[in-house]
Amino acid sequence: MLILGLILLLLGFLLNIPVLWTIGIVLLVVGAVLFLLGSTGRAVGGRRHWF
Repeated sequence: MLILGLILLLLGFLLNIPVLWTIGIVLLVVGAVLFLLGSTGRAVGGRRHWF
């Protein structure tokens, strides 16, 4: 999710499309929160590991 958010953020910036820019920021923030929760050992969404 972090990588997808970063890609959309860059595409929105380079192609000057504000919707992609906004979606990229949201995905980047959500991905960072999920990464932090998962790295502390907390279960995210009822699961400890996402494979």
